[in-house]
Amino acid sequence: MDGGQVELRMTPQNHGPFGVADATVRLRWSAPLADEQRLPAGCARSGARTVLCRTGALPADGWGRTLTMAVRLRGEPSEVVLGIDTVWGGGAVDRNHRNDRQEVLVLDTGDSYVF
Repeated sequence: MDGGQVELRMTPQNHGPFGVADATVRLRWSAPLADEQRLPAGCARSGARTVLCRTGALPADGWGRTLTMAVRLRGEPSEVVLGIDTVWGGGAVDRNHRNDRQEVLVLDTGDSYVF
């Protein structure tokens, strides 16, 4: 994050045992988003702090396509928390919901984070 602009690059992973034809992830920010956003295809705003994105197909025990976006937050907070969770899994049965949610503390340092 730098000056209220956050660049996000996320690659979804399916731990299996079956492939998923499509899924939806929710990106929830602890700070409100600016009114105007340019979101990638397959993503839509769903409230003041939330964006929903399709992942596309996720092969069994494999990786999906990388989702890249830049969002502008309202103002210039020094830190935000980004919550990422699966909200729809294409009807696949998931026996391990512990890996459906992640939280990342994002600091306004201009540095890249990898997790």
